[in-house]
Amino acid sequence: MFKRLLYLLLFFFLNRSDFFAHNYPDAGSWNTFNVEYKISKNTFGIFTQECRIKENFSRLNLFYSNLGIGYKVSKNFKAAFVYRFINKYMDDGSFSFRHRLMLDLTIKHKLGDFEIAYRQRLQAENRNIYSSEAGKLPEWYSRNKFELKYNLNHTFQPYVGIELRYQLHNSRQIDSDDTWHRNRYFMGTDFQINEKSSAGMYYLIQTEYNLANPQDLYIVGLEYNLKLGK
Repeated sequence: MFKRLLYLLLFFFLNRSDFFAHNYPDAGSWNTFNVEYKISKNTFGIFTQECRIKENFSRLNLFYSNLGIGYKVSKNFKAAFVYRFINKYMDDGSFSFRHRLMLDLTIKHKLGDFEIAYRQRLQAENRNIYSSEAGKLPEWYSRNKFELKYNLNHTFQPYVGIELRYQLHNSRQIDSDDTWHRNRYFMGTDFQINEKSSAGMYYLIQTEYNLANPQDLYIVGLEYNLKLGK
C-alpha cells in the first residue's frame, strides 16, 4: 500500500511539470532544530529554530523561532499553542519582523504498520506592525495537513503528505480571501538515533494559485529532533 502511494506521488512530481511551470520557480533548503520538553505526563513545551535558504540555495530567506506549549488530550489527539517570531531577509538588505500565533489540533490513527495523521492549524500573523495601519491587522489562515507514515522498522519511518492552506482574511491580498491558494506536497523519512533524538530529511514542492504573484518552491529539508524532560 505504501509503495503504491509513493509511486503515485513520484509520478505526480515527475509528470506535472506543466502544472507548476506557469509560476516563478525557485529552489532552496529548510533546516530545522526541534526540542520537545516533557513538563508532566500530558504537557510538553515546544521550541523550534529554523533557517531557510532560497534563490537556488544561494541566499538567506528567513530565520524563525517557535515557543509554545502542548497538551496530549488522549493517546491519539493533542493540541498546541505556539508563538513564532520571524526575521525575513528582504531584497534591500533589511529584515521584516513578523509575529505569528498558531493553534494546532492533531489527530493520529494507527493501521498496522501505518500511521495516518491530520493537523488543523489556525494561524494569525502580523508583519512590520509599525510600518503602516495594515501592519497592525493580522492575516488569518487555516492550514490542513495530511500525512501517511510507514513504520518500516525501529529506525526508519518513511512518509508522504500534503498540506492545503486556505486564506481566511489578509488585508494586503483581500482579493484572495476565502480561497485555497497554496499546496505543499512532500515525502521524506525520519531516522531514529536513540530514545531522545531523531533526524529527518524530506523533499517538498510548494505551489501557489489565486494570488497576484504566485511562486513554486522546490525544497530539500533537514531536521533534528530532541526530546527532553521527565
